[in-house]
Amino acid sequence: MEKNGISSVLHSSESKIGSLLLLGVALAGTSFAHGADVGLAGVFPGKALLTINGGAPRIVAVGAKTDEGVRVIAIDGETATLEVDGKKRTLRVGQNVAAQATSGPATAVLTADGRGHFLTSGTINGKPVRFLVDTGASTVALGASDARNIGIDVSRGTAGYSQTANGVAPVWHVKLDTVRIGDIVVNNVDATVHENDLPVALLGMSFLNRMEMQRDAGTMTLKKRY
Repeated sequence: MEKNGISSVLHSSESKIGSLLLLGVALAGTSFAHGADVGLAGVFPGKALLTINGGAPRIVAVGAKTDEGVRVIAIDGETATLEVDGKKRTLRVGQNVAAQATSGPATAVLTADGRGHFLTSGTINGKPVRFLVDTGASTVALGASDARNIGIDVSRGTAGYSQTANGVAPVWHVKLDTVRIGDIVVNNVDATVHENDLPVALLGMSFLNRMEMQRDAGTMTLKKRY
């Protein structure tokens, strides 16, 4: 299922993989059309562990406001009350909220790297993930460590196989509660989890086929269709 797109990622030399990862860190990745995408990764006394726009988790104290305009108002048990783009939101640990436009489809704009790859940050089930857009992958594809970090229990999935450039590899077929890129959030997304690590997660067609995709030179615009 990842036959066409995954081979260049799974079976690159170590130097190419290292270069890809460095590019992924260096790129801004996604420009967000409207507002901030905020997730609550954890809570501490008087502090919240937030992910903003798919970035690394950061600790924000009650009363503090981030550069993206996110303020922590209060902590109560496993929930945090936040002010996001001027609106009060209460999140439980593991939840996300995105400030979206009042009209029009949710949109994300991706920028290509020097090799023409579209790398972007997003979240799966509220956990930050680095993606490579791969139209040759039939589903979102995750490596073993990414799946563990997200908290995916592969024993609840279905065992199967994937044809790769080096032959058939065992995988587990699972459902993801949410996949979020910028303002776009898609629920109940098919995914495969590989037994080995992948350099990045593959954003495959189980997500992309719900998008209107427009490519213009070095940018790709995704608009949610349903």
